[in-house]
Amino acid sequence: MTSDLPYSLLKKYQLPLGLVAFLLLFLAKAQAQQLSFSKTQVEQGYSFQYQWLDHTKTEQAISFTLNNEGLFERFRNFKTYQNSYAQKTILRRIKKKMQRNPIPGVQIFYRQQHDNFLIEAKGLNKEKVEKAYQALTRLESEVTQTYLEETYYQAFTNHEQINGIKVDHVSIANNSVADLKTLKPLILDHVSIQNIRKVTNYVLSFVQSIPYSTLESRITSSGAGFNPPLQVLWENQGDCDSKMTLTAALLRALMPRIDMALIYIDGHAFIGIDIPGEPGEISIEHNDVTYLLAEPTGPALLPLGTLAPESELAINQGHYIAQDYHEISSEQQTE
Repeated sequence: MTSDLPYSLLKKYQLPLGLVAFLLLFLAKAQAQQLSFSKTQVEQGYSFQYQWLDHTKTEQAISFTLNNEGLFERFRNFKTYQNSYAQKTILRRIKKKMQRNPIPGVQIFYRQQHDNFLIEAKGLNKEKVEKAYQALTRLESEVTQTYLEETYYQAFTNHEQINGIKVDHVSIANNSVADLKTLKPLILDHVSIQNIRKVTNYVLSFVQSIPYSTLESRITSSGAGFNPPLQVLWENQGDCDSKMTLTAALLRALMPRIDMALIYIDGHAFIGIDIPGEPGEISIEHNDVTYLLAEPTGPALLPLGTLAPESELAINQGHYIAQDYHEISSEQQTE
C-alpha cells in the first residue's frame, strides 16, 4: 500500500494542479529504501545485516543474530487455515469428550456435511435433551476456541459485519517477543534520545524499508501469505498484516508496558500506540484509550501519526476494526 498525497491536504487546501504534480513527484521519491540486506549462517543461528534510509533520509544500519529455534521452530505448526480439516478435528474432540462424560438418558448423533458438522441429541426426557444441547453448545465453543488458539487463528468480523477466521496477530506477536529481545539494546543504542517517538519512528522506517508483498483477503485467504515476524526478517518481505505484526512485536520487545491496538481496514492494516499526539496527527478512540496511528507497511516513509490517504479516509469514515494489544504478562517479559 502506498501513499501518493495526504488526503487532508488536497481536501482542505484544494491545491493547484501544478503544485499537486510537484508534491506527487516529491512524495514519490519519499519512499522507503532498503540499501542492503544479507544474512549469514553462524553458530546456532543466522546473522542479519540491514541498511536503509529513514524518514529524514538518514542512512541507518543494524546487525543482529536470531537463533534457529526462533527462525524455524517457533511457528513450525502454523499453517494455512483449512476449514474442512478444522471442523473434522473439532468434531473428533467433541466426540472424545462426550464419550468420557456421557449424558444419562440422552443419545448423541454426529453427522459430517461437507465442511461442517451437525450434532443431534435424542431422548425421552425433553428437559434432559434441552440440557444436553446446552452442554454441547458450550463444549463446541470451548473446543473451537482451544483449536483456534493452538493454531494461531481467531474468529473475526470486519467493519461490514462479515464473519471469517483470521490469523491471531496478537498471539503471534506475543510469542515472537522473546526472540526479538536481542534487538532491544541495539535499537536503543541507535536511538540516542530514548523516547517513544524516536524509538517508534526508527522501528517504522526499518519495517517500511522491508519489501512489500500483496495482502490476500483477510476473510477468505485463511492466512495464506502471512509470515510471522522472524519469517518476515528471514524472507525480507511481508504483506501489511505480516509487517504490522512484526512492528507490534518489536515495539512490545522494546516497550513491554505500552498499550497498542492493531487496526484493520479493507486490504490493509496498521497500528495504534497509546501516546499523546501532536496537532495534525491522526488518532482514534478505542475502549476509552486514544491511540496515535502509524503505518508500518511502506514503501511510503510515513512517521508516527501520519497515514496513507486510503487509511485516513477509512478511519474518518469509521470503516475499520481495532483490536487491543495490551501489556504482556510478567511471565512473557524477559528483561
